[in-house]
Amino acid sequence: MGDFKTSLNAYNDRRMLRILLLGIMSGFPWVLIGSSLTLWLKEDGLSRSAVGWAGLIFSIYAINFLWAPLIDRIRIPVLAKKIGQRKSWILCFQAVIFAALIFWSALSPAEDIWFVMAVGLVIATASASQDITIDALRIEQINASEKSAMAAAAAIHVTGWWSGYKIGGIIALFTADLLQNAGFINYWQLTFIGLSGLIFLTNIGLLFVPEVSADARINAQNEAQESFARHIGGYNGFTRFIGFLGSTILGPLSSFFRQNGITVGLGILGFVLLFKVGEAFMGKMSLVFYSEIGFSKSDIALYSKGLGWITTVVFTLLGGFFAIKSGAIRALFIAGTAMALTNILFSVLAWTGKSELIFAVAVLLDDIAAAFATVAFVTFISLLVDRTYTATQYALLASIGTIGRTTLAASSGALVDGLGGDWGMFFVITAVMVLPSLGLLWLLQHKIRLNEA
Repeated sequence: MGDFKTSLNAYNDRRMLRILLLGIMSGFPWVLIGSSLTLWLKEDGLSRSAVGWAGLIFSIYAINFLWAPLIDRIRIPVLAKKIGQRKSWILCFQAVIFAALIFWSALSPAEDIWFVMAVGLVIATASASQDITIDALRIEQINASEKSAMAAAAAIHVTGWWSGYKIGGIIALFTADLLQNAGFINYWQLTFIGLSGLIFLTNIGLLFVPEVSADARINAQNEAQESFARHIGGYNGFTRFIGFLGSTILGPLSSFFRQNGITVGLGILGFVLLFKVGEAFMGKMSLVFYSEIGFSKSDIALYSKGLGWITTVVFTLLGGFFAIKSGAIRALFIAGTAMALTNILFSVLAWTGKSELIFAVAVLLDDIAAAFATVAFVTFISLLVDRTYTATQYALLASIGTIGRTTLAASSGALVDGLGGDWGMFFVITAVMVLPSLGLLWLLQHKIRLNEA
């Protein structure tokens, strides 16, 4: 009973509402360059392989750690002083996404495919960049010693992310379907204009999210900069500049490997890379699969987005309880196994043909597994980061995970085509993809050092 009360109290915290909002802001852009773009391209006549390769724009999430150190250190003049370093960066990236959506609304994939993808890349870049600051702002809402609160915050953040993605997807798909049925040829373009309005609403809420004092982080970063400068010879203008670059770029890496060791550190990075590859392969092609076996946009919105959102929210929160009680590593083992098993359900749907019952059950159980997996994963990497380099280290770990989820998964359409359209075998292969990561975690589980109280 005590464990349950501790877990429940972790959620009964006003900071969780702020973290929920941040999660929504992080998840919403994936609607634009994920679900919406996928169906937009397919309905304009692009092949499965082309749709799959279009997912390469998500690769930008895999390299955002390259500029994360600068975002971690640089303060936007005037704006940072008025609303805070983290929020000022987020607002700027939100403005870019808004402008890109307006520009998108004037394009057509059939005629302007390269412009469409270029704008999609702009959205992905702004989204990946804002995630650096969103994750830092989210982690900094919780004290480093609050293990239960950190797990709860991870669950709430994931709930927000899925809410932004799923509810945004519901709005996008229903709007596009409604406009298409009303006879509008440019129904997707009009949908994007409508979606741009949601950005204003989330940014109003952002202004009420407080930032913790950055004094301790800035002092630690300055001390690292001075130490680096003195090691290369004296302390003058040139060495201060080199010290800034060195401490900004190398400081987060040296801190990570100092805490975990080289071997364990590399093993952790390998696990992070591989853990969600199978889920990403399946997710990238899922909408194409649903469409090919006969489900409409409204069907997809109802089952995959509507039912999926409710399931995801409920089991994300339950996943937070589980992560608090059992620990992040044990939760990762269980969630990874569940992800593999639920992928098999989509093979059953492929082999039996269109069935709303099997579709609903597969989406339900897959979202349960994904919710548990994401909470465990976010909790795990949140407990790995050094508060001196919050944004940079989290961005690095998240980026490595994103390589598996985006860059590698871009070949998902080509894999389906290579299998001759055998969707059943495709989903079996995605289930097997999680096993190498679980093997790594098994070998490292007693050597990983988390920042747990």
